[in-house]
Amino acid sequence: MSLVLSEKNRYELYVPRGFAHGFQVLSEWAEVLYSTDRTYSPDHEAGVLWSDPELGISWPIPKPILSEKDAKWPSLKYITPGP
Repeated sequence: MSLVLSEKNRYELYVPRGFAHGFQVLSEWAEVLYSTDRTYSPDHEAGVLWSDPELGISWPIPKPILSEKDAKWPSLKYITPGP
């Protein structure tokens, strides 16, 4: 699923706990606000490689600028499901 969130359409997106999610900023700048039901814990953070072909995501920007952390997430086939 993909959705464009903008100042004009004022959409918001709810992502339930445990669901993977990602985004690309298509403008010069953006504000991203998260609401969570728990305190952030870096030790419990997990992710999947944004460009993993198994995900089948057609990203609008094919070669984005990534954080070092996001560039190093594993492919889906190397992820062990949690409890």
